[in-house]
Amino acid sequence: MTAQTFVPTPENERHFRDALGCFATGVTIVTVPTADGPLGMTANSFSSVSLDPPLILWCPARNSERHPHFAGASHFAIHMLRDDQSTLAMEFARNGDPFANQPYQSNPHGVPLIDNCLARLECSTHAVHNGGDHDIVVGKVERLWIDNGAPLIFAQSNFGRFLPNA
Repeated sequence: MTAQTFVPTPENERHFRDALGCFATGVTIVTVPTADGPLGMTANSFSSVSLDPPLILWCPARNSERHPHFAGASHFAIHMLRDDQSTLAMEFARNGDPFANQPYQSNPHGVPLIDNCLARLECSTHAVHNGGDHDIVVGKVERLWIDNGAPLIFAQSNFGRFLPNA
């Protein structure tokens, strides 16, 4: 594609998505408990909001079949993935049952917790806001866990890794 200027309309949705893909993001898996068992979804729409109080946000798509479980959860966990976990990210991106082959433990709120990620934030839902075709879920971080490693990065429809300057 050659450089161009355009207005983000439905006809230009692909170009808009391509432009957004130029911004590299980390990759997370968000998990919640449900009456039918653990549920998870891959998300790269994650950001820190505040240090005091400790708030984060993420944005589930409203057209997702899993949306009601995530937007309506009182508690959830954000798992920041390591650079060698792209297969895990893809498993949770599909509408299958990724927990069938993924070991997990539950916290006191029943939230499924995946071990061996780069970092994990256990949150209570602070607020949910309308964000167009997504909701903006703001979570208050109640507990966190962090390990060593490099983050899994997503940009221009591809997974990659962060290579710091030597």
